[in-house]
Amino acid sequence: MPVLSCNNILVRFGDDIILDGVSMAIEANDRIGLVGRNGTGKSTLMKVLCGVLKPDSGMVAAQRGIKVGYLQQDPSLDPEETLKDAAERAFEVLHDLHAQMHTLYDEMAHAQGDDLDMLLKKQVKLEEQIEAAGGYALEHRIEEVLHGLGFTDAQMSLKVRNLSGGQKGRLALARLLLENPDVMLLDEPTNHLDIEGRIWLEEFLNTQFKGAVLMVSHDRYLLDSVVNKIIETEQGRLIDYPGNYAKFRELRKERREVMLRAYEAQQDKFKKEEEYIRRYKAGQRARQAKGRETRLEREKEANTLERPMEMSAFNITLPKAERTGDIVVSTRGLSKKYPRDDGGEKILFHELTLSVERGERWGIIGPNGAGKTTLIRCVLGDLAADEGVAKLGSNVKIGYYKQTHEGLPMDHEVWRYIQSVILKEAPQASMSEQAARDLAGAFLFSGDEQEKLLGMLSGGERSRAVLAGLLASAKNLIVLDEPTNHLDIPSAERLEEALKAEGGYEGTLLLISHDRALIDSTCDHLLVLDGKGGSEIFAGNYTEWKRKDAQRKAATARADEEAKARREEADRHRKAAEDRKRAEAAAAASAKAAKPAQPVSTKWSRMKTEQIERRIEEIDARIRAIDKELSDPGVWQNHAKGSALGDERRKLEEEKEPLEFEWIRRAEG
Repeated sequence: MPVLSCNNILVRFGDDIILDGVSMAIEANDRIGLVGRNGTGKSTLMKVLCGVLKPDSGMVAAQRGIKVGYLQQDPSLDPEETLKDAAERAFEVLHDLHAQMHTLYDEMAHAQGDDLDMLLKKQVKLEEQIEAAGGYALEHRIEEVLHGLGFTDAQMSLKVRNLSGGQKGRLALARLLLENPDVMLLDEPTNHLDIEGRIWLEEFLNTQFKGAVLMVSHDRYLLDSVVNKIIETEQGRLIDYPGNYAKFRELRKERREVMLRAYEAQQDKFKKEEEYIRRYKAGQRARQAKGRETRLEREKEANTLERPMEMSAFNITLPKAERTGDIVVSTRGLSKKYPRDDGGEKILFHELTLSVERGERWGIIGPNGAGKTTLIRCVLGDLAADEGVAKLGSNVKIGYYKQTHEGLPMDHEVWRYIQSVILKEAPQASMSEQAARDLAGAFLFSGDEQEKLLGMLSGGERSRAVLAGLLASAKNLIVLDEPTNHLDIPSAERLEEALKAEGGYEGTLLLISHDRALIDSTCDHLLVLDGKGGSEIFAGNYTEWKRKDAQRKAATARADEEAKARREEADRHRKAAEDRKRAEAAAAASAKAAKPAQPVSTKWSRMKTEQIERRIEEIDARIRAIDKELSDPGVWQNHAKGSALGDERRKLEEEKEPLEFEWIRRAEG
């Protein structure tokens, strides 16, 4: 039985039908990805399902007692609360249960007999409810989720009003995850997450969250990792596909091919009928032709198939850029830092040296705030570095896609804007109105959409128009800063094609992005900033780097475990030696009390007391030094060295034990 469903939902905005009698059902174990072009009703359907938007017709049904949680793109938060307090609001029900429990304890302190028995039963029930609502480990759960989504301990006390828009989005997501609803409706949950945050969210949904999920997301890696069903919104309808996003692409292609063949066959049949009717309408077979015409009109009215929505391959040849020198971008010893609010310094990158050669495609990745955009600004000369040098190669012409688009001619139509950009930036290129329209079409603007003014476009549409003009402007170095932030999946995939396809962009690329699919498919080098001033240069794509990074982390974890085991073994040996020493000292004291001390003849008995004390001090000092070395995980990168230190420590303990025994014997004698 579905936990949440809708039936025959109709939603209109003015004259536009957004959802045309759609139905769907969410089962308890469903993980559904809702995909489709921007503006096809994905967020609208979410709002209908959670009760935020009332449809024009149709109904929504939920199982009794089912809790539905909804992450909207513009969350509502109390600006005066701290980050941690705002997250803790997810546990308001649990706080109420704890308050009831405290009241119950007060009542139990004065109750007797049957009244006490009744209160004890109520206590058991309350404890079960508390456990079901999350138990008593609130602090740990809150910190785990906030840390996983990229917040630091220092940010826990920040007021909500001082958070950025992205931080507020992450806070709203954290609160929803902590609420742990039965059904989670997520509208673009990765919008403000860096790559590590996206990976953490995938793991959380796959391993910790046990309810149903319906998500709208443009993150193809997330959709491949988490979902088991895809629902596509298309022309007001919903189309189901089993499997993840990769499987959906295969099945959708097959479905559209079948639909296209059926459509073309029907259109061919209609043409033949129309030709028969035209030929014989006025002749001897006029009556028969009239009958066929009537049947054809009825069939067209009742059964005409729609041409399936199909996005053609990128088949535009972009204007070619001039050739650069062999080295397009280089840095040597580049460093940049900023003062922090607490008086310290935030190091973005330190002594960074790299060389980008002609035709290479570099992805720049790292946590939010790691300095990716700052680095680009230093490279392009928009911002001065603290130390080091950044240089551009010979004949480099830069095209820069920023996260915000300023100074656009809002009164230009899409095609006219694209034409004007190319004529200005690449006057050698031929760019007629038809050529500009073809290019706009290649970036998924239909005929009517090409007539829209830039000022009337959505954020995603405007981004597509800017990208189309930029990629066709004959620049030999293009810098893209989060180009897919406002793009739907088809638009992001079209950008990939434009960067990779024959006839597409052929120059050098610097790409800042958290879109793992885009980086993986378009970049052959990575610059990884760690957010602490460190950096890594890797020759290969994202998948190859991730594999290497996982191996590196696994090796470090193994080394840490081995170091921990060695330290624990050393602690056991030390404790055992100390226990033996105390036992032997106690036995010696007992023997001394029982009978007169007897002369002892050992090699230690021939040493002076001062020599024994000095040697004990030397051994203690060396043992402390060894313990310090053994506590360093790096020591265990060299297993032989770690083993040798452990052996040396045991021998020193063995030497120290009789020395201490001899010193005690002399002190007590």
